Amino acid sequence: MSTTASSTVSPSDSAAAVPRFAILVAGGGGTRMGADRPKQFLELSGEPVLLHTLRRFAEPTLGVIAIVVVLPSDQFVTWQQLCATHNIEIPHAVVAGGASRWASVRNGLAHLADYQHGVVAVHDGVRPLTPIAVIENTYAAAAEHGAAIAAVPPKDSVRGLSQQGSYALDRARLRLVQTPQCFEIDLLRRAYQLPELATFTDDASVVEDLHPIRLVPGDYCNLKITTPEDLLLAEVLLRRENS
Repeated sequence: MSTTASSTVSPSDSAAAVPRFAILVAGGGGTRMGADRPKQFLELSGEPVLLHTLRRFAEPTLGVIAIVVVLPSDQFVTWQQLCATHNIEIPHAVVAGGASRWASVRNGLAHLADYQHGVVAVHDGVRPLTPIAVIENTYAAAAEHGAAIAAVPPKDSVRGLSQQGSYALDRARLRLVQTPQCFEIDLLRRAYQLPELATFTDDASVVEDLHPIRLVPGDYCNLKITTPEDLLLAEVLLRRENS
């Protein structure tokens, strides 16, 4: 399944200088949600979670010129039906995911093969509340530094595990990683030409051997929908945002 691959939004001056792309990865099955459908298709304020996420990256001020949604191939029909039901007219392409998140991102990146220059954001399809300012700042930082990711300081005390028990970690030196994670597109391509490793937990871990990763302040509202409690909190946050 594929729709028009290029957006009709008018890019800002900065985006015109450095083209922007987005890969929204939505390959989860939602087993931890205990729901009857994948979490990206659960309703948030009456619309699919994934639609909220897609709408963020279609914000005209961001100037994203191509959006790729990565889904398991057996979810294409469901998404197509949801697009029709909710009159989704945001231009985007839909690409089949792989056996892992790494493979899914690589498939999404392959769809952007015609673009040789610019910054690509990789974002969790189930992070529907990412502030536009966080997305903009991460794109801008990647345009300047090559690689940038959103992250927040931990609120709780953190401990590491050892054979003897556990030990305190200095949380001032730690960050909780979020998405978007933005990269110069050729840099991300080169990183994804390397073999997949078990240590790859996100795109920054794929890229970091090739290039330093810049941290951009994220937002505690930028939650990832993983459990039923997350969905309840997202409802409250979205109502507050729209009030």
